Amino acid sequence: MSDVVTLEKDGKIAVVTVNRPEALNALNSEVLTGLKEAGEAALQDEDVLVVIVTGAGEKAFVAGADIKEMTGKTPLQMREFTVLGHHVMSLFAKMEKPTIAAVNGFALGGGCELAIACDIRLASDNAKLGVPEVGLGIFPGFGGTQRLTRLLGKGRACELIFTGKMIGAEDAEKIGLVNKVVPQADLMKEAKALAEEISSKGPLALGLAKSAVNGALEAGLDQGLALERELVSLAFSTQDKEEGLKAFIEKRPPEFKGK
Repeated sequence: MSDVVTLEKDGKIAVVTVNRPEALNALNSEVLTGLKEAGEAALQDEDVLVVIVTGAGEKAFVAGADIKEMTGKTPLQMREFTVLGHHVMSLFAKMEKPTIAAVNGFALGGGCELAIACDIRLASDNAKLGVPEVGLGIFPGFGGTQRLTRLLGKGRACELIFTGKMIGAEDAEKIGLVNKVVPQADLMKEAKALAEEISSKGPLALGLAKSAVNGALEAGLDQGLALERELVSLAFSTQDKEEGLKAFIEKRPPEFKGK
C-alpha cells in the first residue's frame, strides 16, 4: 500500500488516512491509487464493519486535487484522472459498510467530494469546506455536481458550485453538508465512538440498509420502495435477525455473527 495513504485497524473499525500533510493531503494519482487500495482492503476484510476516512495533520482533510499534476494534462489524460477519481469516490459511497468522514481542516474540491462520498461527516470546528473549481475555469469533477445536488438540493448545491466559496464548519452543519461539528482535539474520538456504536449493530443489516439508502438516491420513489422491500426481506433470512429479535425479547445485548 502507498506511503501517502495508510490503513489502520482498531477492532471492527478501519481508519483510512491520507498522509501527505506537506501538500495539505492534496489528491494526486498516487493518493487516489492509495485510497483505492485501502478502500478495497477494508471492504474485503470481514472483521471490518465501519470505515473512517480522514487526513493527516491538523490543517487539512484533503485540500483538493493536486493542481501541479493537473496542469498540462490533455483532455484524454484528464479523463483518465477523473475516471480514477470517480472510482475512488464510488468505492466509499457504495461499499456495503458504513463510511464516516472525519473532516479536519480544509476539505476543498476533491476533498469535499471525498467527504460527501462518505455516508456521514463529522467536522472539526476549524474545518472549511467548498468546491472552488470554477475559480480555476473548471468545475467539480469527482462527483461533486451529482452528490452535492442529492445531498443539499439544487439551490444550495448551485450556490456552492457557482460561487466556489468556502464555508465554515458551523455553516456546513446548518445546511446539512456535515452531520456534526466537534472540537478539533475530539474529532477522532467522536468519529470512533460513532463507528463503535454503528459496528455494534447487525453487519448484514447495515450493508443491506446502506444499499437501500443508496437506492433511494439512484431511483424513483417506487423503484426505491421496491428495492427496500426486497432487501429488508433478505435481512429476515439471516441468523443475525434471529439473534437480534431474540436478544430484544430476552432484554440483553445481541451477539451478531454476520451470518
